[in-house]
Amino acid sequence: MKAAILDRITAARRARQPLVLVTRLADGAQCLLDAATAAGSLSLPAVQAAEARSLLSSGRSTRLNCDEGLFARAYVPSPRLLIVGAVHIAQALAPMAASAGYEVIVIDPRGAFASPERFPGVKLTDEWPDEALTRLGLDAATALVALSHDPKLDDPALELALPSTVFYIGALGSRRTHEKRLERLRAAGLGELTGRIHSPIGIDLGGRAPAEIAVSILAELIQVRYRGEHAASGAATRA
Repeated sequence: MKAAILDRITAARRARQPLVLVTRLADGAQCLLDAATAAGSLSLPAVQAAEARSLLSSGRSTRLNCDEGLFARAYVPSPRLLIVGAVHIAQALAPMAASAGYEVIVIDPRGAFASPERFPGVKLTDEWPDEALTRLGLDAATALVALSHDPKLDDPALELALPSTVFYIGALGSRRTHEKRLERLRAAGLGELTGRIHSPIGIDLGGRAPAEIAVSILAELIQVRYRGEHAASGAATRA
């Protein structure tokens, strides 16, 4: 691997930018691709470039479907879960998601809620959600769940997440609560994007306890991450 390519990969990892490196096994020629550009000594046909870019979201590394002996290695950010609202469900969800390999950050400006005593070992921030999300950035390896049940916290987070590339957006609330939420988001000019929100949140497992709801949320976002939005199941109504 040439130094310039290694430097680009290192910088991209710091910025949480996914890349795919395609190598021709016969001579070692390489092409480095992101979502929009390609660079290197190897020129890829459009079909192989599209196949390589499909790995930007999945993170898989594989041999491309062609006769040239092309191997694509994906360099993608580690999955991340941003939780808005340091509530009981978040207390159960945070360690579960961490065990599943997610970097978890809980966002809540209410110090009595977002405390180390309630969230031992979990990364916390007491910033307002819009401030925290602007600082942290929103990318295709990130999921966001809004659990506070408070529009002052949940709505600003959703307004930033909806036009972003995050792979999953979920919001706690009953269907009636969600309809009021949709009205506010439409008024903010985001009506065309509100279909991205999973609400009621989580796969319908029938559970009602905070830990049971947390299981359903984690199951749904994992399903969406690997299978896409079309595979997501219906969700139970949350009060």
